[in-house]
Amino acid sequence: MSHPVFDIIVVGAGHAGYEAALAAARMGAITALVTMDRRAIGRMSCNPSIGGMAKSHIVFELDALGGELARNADYTGIQFRTLNTRKGPAVRANRLQSEKSAFPERIQAVIAENKRIHIVEAIVGDLHIENGSLSGVVTEDGSILEARAVVLATGTFLGGTIHIGDQKLSGGRLGEPGAYQLGKRFSQLGFRTGRLKTGTPPRLHRDSIDYHRMELQPGLFPPPVFSRAARLDLAEKYGQDCSTWNNDDLHQVEPCPVFHVEQLGTPLKPWLPGDRQIDCYLTHTTDQTHEIIERNLGRSAMYGGHIESTGVRYCPSIEDKIVKFRDKPQHHVFIEPEGRTCVEIYPNGTSNSLPEDVQVEMIRSIPGMERAEFLKPGYAIEYDYFDPTQLYHSLESKIVENLFFAGQINGTTGYEEAAGQGFVAGVNAVRKIRGQSPFVMSRHEGYIGVLIDDLVTKGTDEPYRMFTSRAEHRLTLRQDNAKIRLRHHAVDIGIVAEDETLVIQRMADRVQAEIERLRSIYADGSSLAQLLRRPEMTYADLPNQDFSLTAEEIEQVEIDLKYEGYIARERTQIEKAGQLERIRVPAELDYDQIRALRYEAREKLKRILPENLGQAARISGVNPADIAILSVWIKKMRG
Repeated sequence: MSHPVFDIIVVGAGHAGYEAALAAARMGAITALVTMDRRAIGRMSCNPSIGGMAKSHIVFELDALGGELARNADYTGIQFRTLNTRKGPAVRANRLQSEKSAFPERIQAVIAENKRIHIVEAIVGDLHIENGSLSGVVTEDGSILEARAVVLATGTFLGGTIHIGDQKLSGGRLGEPGAYQLGKRFSQLGFRTGRLKTGTPPRLHRDSIDYHRMELQPGLFPPPVFSRAARLDLAEKYGQDCSTWNNDDLHQVEPCPVFHVEQLGTPLKPWLPGDRQIDCYLTHTTDQTHEIIERNLGRSAMYGGHIESTGVRYCPSIEDKIVKFRDKPQHHVFIEPEGRTCVEIYPNGTSNSLPEDVQVEMIRSIPGMERAEFLKPGYAIEYDYFDPTQLYHSLESKIVENLFFAGQINGTTGYEEAAGQGFVAGVNAVRKIRGQSPFVMSRHEGYIGVLIDDLVTKGTDEPYRMFTSRAEHRLTLRQDNAKIRLRHHAVDIGIVAEDETLVIQRMADRVQAEIERLRSIYADGSSLAQLLRRPEMTYADLPNQDFSLTAEEIEQVEIDLKYEGYIARERTQIEKAGQLERIRVPAELDYDQIRALRYEAREKLKRILPENLGQAARISGVNPADIAILSVWIKKMRG
């Protein structure tokens, strides 16, 4: 059975998949989004939260480039917070809880509005390759979907195995089937594959929790949103001065009753960010909790020998915490609601692979959860992934042309990391079939660039999670300036409307003009720029202010001047790194012919096939002397 020919096929409709499909379609490509179940598009398998340390930077960058995650999170958000408010702007991060049911409903409405996206319900079992060239995919029922390029965003579904104690289930998520034929096909094509593990906590009924025994963690008002669209909506409703409100003003907002999504606003804007935020709570494990886990470690899938793959180091299971941090008397457990309309509570910090009876005993030993009612057990899941060093920075495969990989299939974890990759893969799939140069964000331009460069240059043998510490130029790559620093990429990609990019350009010009003006005006022997650099000074304290500036522009002026010396130092480092990035490594270079290179360096270079000298210099096992030799060789090749 044959289907119409598409420009792009995206396999998988999680956060990598929907971003890839939307990016491709918004660029004008006829796109097929292949999913097992259209109702599962955009489903939040784990905690319905977006953002957090470094992850929020990716969300802001996606919004700057034309991605959807920021808007979808904002317009389905039920609690908004800012992390690291007492630290510098480089590590400040937004985080929100979304309504678990509304999040996929809204993204499905966004997709339905785009007539270039065709949803195909099927399981892909093979690639369709004719005369050595990729020409689509083959579903498990034998149907052929033809396309000029394919993006694989299969999440945890390839070879998915679910573990609950000694119970082993096949599936990509609890209650959903996995995909098993496709993984075998990739091994036949010569792809290097591996197995990784992630997990999730049990889900509890919200009415069975004793919140009085826990520490309240309310949201912030005005809500710190991700998207420019939501910020404009908030300003329209609450006035431009809403940024000066404090948390006490939250009570001035008329609360919304419990409702279904369709009862308030449109499917694209179920509610305005900030409307009746839902509280989170904090509790902790106890000695009894630790004793229960210790006593039952042998029954855990992880410690009982049922799981051999590597899990997330920076988001460990509760078993891992007890074993690896025995000196800690307690561990935090964050009680996070999954929605206004959802009765499920997410006990963040209790991810595990213990049997259900042990999970119940363990959870009920935690203050406030003594009578917790279980809705779903926690579980661990193992799945196939592919060594991402087999990809170019465009996320195109080095083995099969016109095949792109995005999301957990590349060894990452997290909605944000997946969405960032999905957007890049979708954009580059379209650019490839159009014969255009790939869109590549360098490490000094954004966290998405850091993420992809780490994957394709260093690879990973554990689920990769983004942190601010992974970025060398954190002060330049702040979340607050994403729109400004990525505006040239937004123009080049062409998804963001022209009038919006002009607004951002004017903002950047106004910020720079104000900085120059403050440098030229003096008071008491110091320029206003010098006065603003003082720790206790803010723009509002200055004489001769420009009252036409927006709060967003003032923030940029303050940060750029207060951290001017550090930012200048980073820009010098960026320019030096850029010199190596601009020296392309010829694809036809035979490293075995460069006998002056050490054996280890030759082997690593052959494995990674770096695209430029900057990437070559970041490969583990390649030292500065190797780079010097390689540079000389490239110059000789160019004559």
